[in-house]
Amino acid sequence: MLRENRIWIGNNEAGQPVFMEPKMANRHGLVAGATGTGKTVTLKVMAETFSEMGVPVFMADVKGDIAGMINPGADSEDMQERIKRFGLAEQGFQFEGFPANLWDIYGEKGIQLRTTISEMGPLLLSRILDLNELQSDILTVIFKIADDNNMLLMDIKDLKAMLAYVDENSGAFQADYGKISSASIGVITRALVSLETAGGDKFFGEPALNLSDWLAQENGKGVINILDSSSLINNGRLYSTFLLWLLSELFELMPEVGDLDKPKMIFFFDEAHLLFTDAPKALLEKIEQVVKLIRSKGVGVYFCTQNPKDIPGGVLAQLNNKIQHGLRAYTPAEQKGVEAAAESFRANPGFDTYETILNLGTGEAVVSFLDEGGVPTVAEKVAILPPRTSFGTITDDQRNQKVQASLLYSKYATPVDSESAYEFLQRKGLEDQQAAEAAQAEAEAAKAKEAEEKEAAKIAEKEEKEAAKAAEKERKEAEKAAEKEEREAEKEAKAKAREMKKVGNTVMGTVGREVGKNLGKAFGPFGKTLGGNLGAQLARGIMNTLIKK
Repeated sequence: MLRENRIWIGNNEAGQPVFMEPKMANRHGLVAGATGTGKTVTLKVMAETFSEMGVPVFMADVKGDIAGMINPGADSEDMQERIKRFGLAEQGFQFEGFPANLWDIYGEKGIQLRTTISEMGPLLLSRILDLNELQSDILTVIFKIADDNNMLLMDIKDLKAMLAYVDENSGAFQADYGKISSASIGVITRALVSLETAGGDKFFGEPALNLSDWLAQENGKGVINILDSSSLINNGRLYSTFLLWLLSELFELMPEVGDLDKPKMIFFFDEAHLLFTDAPKALLEKIEQVVKLIRSKGVGVYFCTQNPKDIPGGVLAQLNNKIQHGLRAYTPAEQKGVEAAAESFRANPGFDTYETILNLGTGEAVVSFLDEGGVPTVAEKVAILPPRTSFGTITDDQRNQKVQASLLYSKYATPVDSESAYEFLQRKGLEDQQAAEAAQAEAEAAKAKEAEEKEAAKIAEKEEKEAAKAAEKERKEAEKAAEKEEREAEKEAKAKAREMKKVGNTVMGTVGREVGKNLGKAFGPFGKTLGGNLGAQLARGIMNTLIKK
């Protein structure tokens, strides 16, 4: 709680208050200690005090008991003993709940908390999906292609659609982006499906969290944003990567402010070892860089873990405010861990830091904070103050009432599926399909027209042949008719000629007989008869000569 406008953490062995300076609170810190040594109580005491100062706070609720901060603590004999021991009554101590918003990535135990695939980015997403270096590079290329083609990656179905699109058209992208392995795309897709099944379909989407909503006060107190992590902690990669995303987004959001009288916001990262387990070098470098630079944005980051050795050296060196609860050392490796923890403190001639850490009771810690000049104070053994809020968890009814009463509930409760890569590619696929169908229809129409033309040509050829055949037949029939007519005419002419010849023979025979008779009359009857016969014969011969058969 606040005392003398400073953050009162507890009392040292001499009963003197031990403070953290507000203007040094953004220099980050470490809260470490074995299970059951009192880390959660320490986090609550610190969060309450920051909130009391008007500083918004983020806390991960791993065990479900942080949510109890919305309720005032309960009085008891033990609490009365603590109040008396620390002289809290004289400082105005009273049980009270603090303003808080409850959040949940799965949307079950808090306000639905989402981010988009694009905001997460390929580096952090590769960590969630447990991709190797090559697969991570391929994922980065996919993001680049989407960005170059103005396709937004908002949710998992967007990324899956993008992966399928690039896989189907890898040849078209190879010249500009390099070879894209279909096998790697397959691995990424399977990992996405696994993430989707584990609740990623709820986490990635819109409306995405606007971190400015966390920079809020209520009745002058900073709002404590509590993320339910009881289920999320089972997926260590998703939990840790989400926390890193929060830190990165906050770094991008906050302006440079330099040194302030108090922080703009405080982050408590519980189970901090999950942030660094199996993290690739590039990610560790990013974490170290963000932690180093974000203090200039007025943001303090406090890592909470069981042992300081869980934190990489580059990050640990930046954690200037240390609260070390008890550690146990049953093996040589554990003893070395305690030694390292003790050596990280500025030595106090009054006690052995190593032995003190080993023998700390619940609610006790060895602490060292930066003084007003930014110099680490010597290590002190401190009894931590009790919290003003409830130690326990909250009921489901209390949780639901708190969630639905928040003004942010209506803002984030209903998912929004805006126009993004999936819809774009669906539409493009439909357009391509329609174009293909139109092209196919055009080809089929052209083919049908060609067949029709061939059939028409065939029919025309057939008709032409039939016409030629008919004409030939008509010609032959005409010739045959003409020949018949000619024969009939010739026959008629011959008949007429015969008739004429017959008539002529008769006439000529008569004429010739008469002429012959007259000529042979001089020779008597015999001469007359002979002359007549010869005359008739001669006349008929002349007629036959003139009229041939």
